[in-house]
Amino acid sequence: MSPSTPLPLSDRRVLFVGGKGGVGKTTVAGALSLGMAEEGERVLLVSTDPAHSLADLFDTRIGDEVRELAPRLHGLEIDPDGQVREYLAEVRRNLKSFVRPAMYAEVDRQLELTRHAPGAVEAALLDRVTDLMTDREGAYDRIVFDTAPTGHTLRLLALPELMQAWTDGLLRSRERSDTMRKGLERLKARDEGDDLSWFRTPEDGPTDARSKRIREVLLERRRKFARARRILLDPEATAFLLVLIPERLPILESRRTLDTLREHRVPVAGVVVNRVLPQEGEGEFLEGRRREEARYLRRIEREFDGLPRVQIPYLARDVEDLDGLREIAAQLGLR
Repeated sequence: MSPSTPLPLSDRRVLFVGGKGGVGKTTVAGALSLGMAEEGERVLLVSTDPAHSLADLFDTRIGDEVRELAPRLHGLEIDPDGQVREYLAEVRRNLKSFVRPAMYAEVDRQLELTRHAPGAVEAALLDRVTDLMTDREGAYDRIVFDTAPTGHTLRLLALPELMQAWTDGLLRSRERSDTMRKGLERLKARDEGDDLSWFRTPEDGPTDARSKRIREVLLERRRKFARARRILLDPEATAFLLVLIPERLPILESRRTLDTLREHRVPVAGVVVNRVLPQEGEGEFLEGRRREEARYLRRIEREFDGLPRVQIPYLARDVEDLDGLREIAAQLGLR
């Protein structure tokens, strides 16, 4: 396979760009998004990385509300802490509709503990990412996610399956609880002299209405995560793009990421090898670096055999404006 081959991105509506911190994934995500926007597509570029760099890349304030970055290109930086607050506020509203007012203080206490629990940020982020992925209004032709460093991203991508299983468990528990409650109500009626109680369904009351609301909330969350999982695993709709540089640690981490993505059946579109040294230039230092780099490039070819790969040369200057992003987009096969 040649050093650069076309990336199969033309029909993928949802794109995740990820890799080890510091390899240039934000730059690649920005260039990819700008290139597609300048080809006439409506693109939303979303940062899920707590250490947002999109605003610096486009030299503008973005924040947690959609903002125009260029014609047909909009950006969004999801605020993890704000997302946790919003997520828990929704949970609090739901819980308080299911319990007696005397329990409100305990609900608040438990949710305050949950705010600092492991996985709270990922669960809140997943809720927002799911909303964006399943946007039924079709406001954008493409949604590009500039993801957090690899470990955080893999936990996020694994959550739809875990959350769906968790919700299914809650629904089964709820059904068992309802069945047991109705059985107890029949026994109580029989003890009170109603021998026909076994042949009637107990009338709906406050408990039944509350159980119905709980079930509706759980079913809606189950449907939501099921939709996200279907989109995430659909190779015609979604793709993950791995970004790395020709050095040992990024190669090792990217290989582990590839294995994990394949284990979860997340489609991988290809690999972007960033900051490859140009062939021109002389000197002992550069020659030594090129020999070292050539060894790593051969390793990348072995480790990611079968995946399309694009090499982006080390530029003489930092990417700090739209022209710099266009230069990267051209290397990616976009205008």
